[in-house]
Amino acid sequence: MTAFPYDLQDDSLPRLGLIVLQVDETIEQDFRKLFTPEMAQLYVSRIPSGLELTPGSIASMEDALPTAAGLLPAPLDVVGYACTSGATLIGPQRVQELVMGATGARAVTDPMTAALAQCQALGLRRIGIVSPYIAPVAAPIRAAFEAAGITVPATLSFGEEVESRVARIAPASIVAAAQALARDQEIDGIFLSCTNLRTFDILDTLAVQLGLPVLSSNQCLSWYMAALTGVTPPARWPGSDGRALAGEG
Repeated sequence: MTAFPYDLQDDSLPRLGLIVLQVDETIEQDFRKLFTPEMAQLYVSRIPSGLELTPGSIASMEDALPTAAGLLPAPLDVVGYACTSGATLIGPQRVQELVMGATGARAVTDPMTAALAQCQALGLRRIGIVSPYIAPVAAPIRAAFEAAGITVPATLSFGEEVESRVARIAPASIVAAAQALARDQEIDGIFLSCTNLRTFDILDTLAVQLGLPVLSSNQCLSWYMAALTGVTPPARWPGSDGRALAGEG
């Protein structure tokens, strides 16, 4: 066999890593709509997450994070751990420590950190939360917003514990919950919590209907990862109620 000479060529596009729950059917599809091949390279790893999302199953994800992160190809500009409740209960700093240690990525983030950053960028001080989960999983998310100085007058939850059913929650039900929050509470924004909720196609319409920014876990995480890597997003990120977010961090 004769070895044929070849050249190596680096790709100059930003390299994004995403750690997705084993049963999540939504966020990877959303990210591939937002981050086209001309914008960035997107690499996905899966993490065991259990059939039910409970404080116990989230704690087990902490142990699995380094292995899941280590399956992503290096080098990476930024890695996102795609679980809002998981990042909240494990703690963003601990998530960053575990993922950065396994990948050497330049930056690590999560939906909760991204949501707080976007609320700050938009000047949101009173938000309503729509969550699919049971109270022990949903309550810490509300507490995280309040600890950051953001008032949460009310949270509506679907009370779902089986993770595979979350992706089946009809977008119309999510819209109805958001409308109820906006009708019954004095708020200046809404956060749709959970990376497995199908929110991508309702964000803009709902924001226009309510006259409020409507944020989601996937929208916040994608926007923040874009900002961290210098990817130029559309002038209007979905759900921002016409407010420019490009380049904000």
